[in-house]
Amino acid sequence: MKLPDGIGDQPINKTIEQHPFIGEVLQKYDIGCVTCGVGICLVNDVVSIHALGDEIEAKIEQEIIDYLNNTGE
Repeated sequence: MKLPDGIGDQPINKTIEQHPFIGEVLQKYDIGCVTCGVGICLVNDVVSIHALGDEIEAKIEQEIIDYLNNTGE
C-alpha cells in the first residue's frame, strides 16, 4: 500500500486515534485493529498480514486514500 503522508508506516493505534474512519474501513474487511489492545502494528502490515488478496487490499487502500483526500490530509 502507498498511503499519503507516511500513514502506512505509522502504528495502527495512533492512526485510528487520529482517523477513526480508517478503523471503520479495516473493520469492514474483518481486520480487528480497533479492538486490539496492543496496536503497535504498522498500517501497511495489518492489511498485508491478513492475506486478503490484491483486489481487497487495493479497495482498502483506495477507501483510505479517498477519505484522506476528503479531509484535507
